[in-house]
Amino acid sequence: MNSLSILKQYFGFEKFRPMQEDIVNAVTLDKKDCLVLMPTGGGKSLCYQVPALMMPGITVVISPLIALMKDQVDALRLNGVNAAFLNSSQDSYTQDQLIQEIIRGDVKLLYIAPERLNPASGDFFGFLKRLNVSLFAIDEAHCISHWGHDFRPDYLTLSKLKSHFPDVPVIALTATADELTRKDILERLHLNEPKVFISSFNRANIRYTIDDKNDHFSKLTEFLAARKDETGIIYCLSRANTEDYAEKLTEAGFSAQAYHAGLDANTRTDRQEKFKRDETKIIVATTAFGMGIDKSNVRFVVHTSMPKNIEGYYQETGRAGRDGLPSQALLFYSAGDLMKLKKFAFNETGPAQTKIMMQKLERMADFCSSYTCRRKYLLNYFDEEFEAPCGNCDICLNTKVAETFDGTIIAQKALSAISRLKEKFGALYVINFLKGSTTAKIYDEHKYLPTFGRGSEYSLEEWRHYFKQLLDLHYIEKYGEYSVLKITTKGKSVLFNEEKVLLHPFKSKKTARVERKGKYEEAALDDYNKELFDELRKLRLALASLENVPSYVIFTDKTLVELSTYLPTQMSDLEHISGFGTVKINKYGEQFVSAINHFCSRTNTHSRMSEILPAQSAPKKSVSSSSSSTFLQSLELYQRGMTVAEIAQRRNLKEATIQDHLLQFILTGELNVLKFVTKEKLKTIEEKIEEHGNVSLTLLKEQLGEEFTYSEIKAAINYRRKLREVVKNESR
Repeated sequence: MNSLSILKQYFGFEKFRPMQEDIVNAVTLDKKDCLVLMPTGGGKSLCYQVPALMMPGITVVISPLIALMKDQVDALRLNGVNAAFLNSSQDSYTQDQLIQEIIRGDVKLLYIAPERLNPASGDFFGFLKRLNVSLFAIDEAHCISHWGHDFRPDYLTLSKLKSHFPDVPVIALTATADELTRKDILERLHLNEPKVFISSFNRANIRYTIDDKNDHFSKLTEFLAARKDETGIIYCLSRANTEDYAEKLTEAGFSAQAYHAGLDANTRTDRQEKFKRDETKIIVATTAFGMGIDKSNVRFVVHTSMPKNIEGYYQETGRAGRDGLPSQALLFYSAGDLMKLKKFAFNETGPAQTKIMMQKLERMADFCSSYTCRRKYLLNYFDEEFEAPCGNCDICLNTKVAETFDGTIIAQKALSAISRLKEKFGALYVINFLKGSTTAKIYDEHKYLPTFGRGSEYSLEEWRHYFKQLLDLHYIEKYGEYSVLKITTKGKSVLFNEEKVLLHPFKSKKTARVERKGKYEEAALDDYNKELFDELRKLRLALASLENVPSYVIFTDKTLVELSTYLPTQMSDLEHISGFGTVKINKYGEQFVSAINHFCSRTNTHSRMSEILPAQSAPKKSVSSSSSSTFLQSLELYQRGMTVAEIAQRRNLKEATIQDHLLQFILTGELNVLKFVTKEKLKTIEEKIEEHGNVSLTLLKEQLGEEFTYSEIKAAINYRRKLREVVKNESR
């Protein structure tokens, strides 16, 4: 079977996400070692699970935590894949039985912990050499690096992997690794001419929000009250904090439990399982929690204090929204966090490690206090370009904060001063130099330079405000122990009038306070039937209880949203819903189709599968003759001159529903497609359909991006169907 067939049959997806297919081909066709950097929720697991099913023999997956192994093995087994894990949680009899299955060749994917390869645990390398190992996959590969944010000594054993298996490809995967960590991973694993794949770090479905700590517990309860039915993680700096927050939240009526290393193993396991099964809605944890779960429907992550570094923050917030649905990342910040964490940094062993820790802390603090789009800052940190605004962070959503002006002259003054001072001084000295300060110590020879005093019209605080933005925007950078300022290549283009600089205006603390109204609003999901979604969630929970697995292992929330949007009423329809592979259609299909048919009958609701079925499969009846009169009522009101919003209000329906009613009349020729989409966008959508063929609406939306609405894409699809029908009629 080829990779696409395996992807559809076992995992229920029609197409690979960006970069996945290239990685699969590099492993299976070229037999290359690979380093893969892909964000949490980006589909890293498929990059080795698909090759495992394409290649002969067994794939060995090295994974750091037992709970994570169990979740992934449970999910693979439900998809019809022979997977197993071998770890210390199993008794000797279970391990012996499993080893016999492995020797017989009955296991395609074997998950083990890195310590299993330690010579102190026995000669496991010797055991593996008796097998036909086709691939090694190393998950959380950053754990092998001292420079990574989560170094684990057990991972160092993996440096011997290539010496034992020089001809077996190794794929190392991580969600977070800066350039230094990436280099360290490659060197320590001794990968042979590896291909390095760096996916976009952009988690577009996560909304990033940072708020000050003033009255933060009431802000936290306000945030949680808006999403009481959802699950999330709250991160705290200390064990005592987790207990305190969990107790207060429980008293406030929330379903919350603490989780930290000070609890006994049974309590930790019990609380983790309850969270995975949605019995506990909120886990209040220290930062170690999260690596051991593969829970896809975490809807929010809250940090009650600033994390130690951006890598950790990015990975922890990345545990929200792994299913691709809208999710939230909220961080409460104060300058006191930085002072507290600096004390911990100095406790690290070795001056080199301390220096790295301090630099990472400073960057994290800069991120928290920045006026730059949060997403742009994060992506730039990982060397990825991104054009703000993102439209989904607190900066970009608040027009007062997002306001900019042409700050090119200010930037040129700052850059010119740094240049005149030979890039040998820190920000405070440069600012005092620009202000022409008579009180601060300025070297006499500098007072005669042309730029001395050229920035006297701005106060010390204003200049600090602008210098911080120049750092955020990478026009300048701090260098060395004393944080001297250097001009970047990007900054030089500003000096030579090759680039315009947009800055946020300075506001005093009093005027800069951001209104919190609307800050914690829930990001809207696509138009779906909430009542049906809740019913399907109950069905999923019942099936999960029978299988003794978490609900999201049966189907993710994203799959339930698709079911509740398009209402498939036949088994064949399920082939077009993401997450339904052959095994799951056979195993669960009838129950979900039956539940949807019952719902449609009870509520007089109709299937919308025609919107995502390939064109040749779409029904050929006209709306006027086959649809209920509700569509015609919307059309009649629209033709009288009423807007979609007015029709929705009059008929007590959602605007999206009215829009869908009207889009059907493109098929009949009663409405012009250009009423719903511009010529330019129509052309772009048609080109994308030509490029990708008859794919689902969801996949088309992913390819087209945020500029295009679902309604515009549906309008284009219906227009193409109408044209195809006209051509058929003319050829008869």
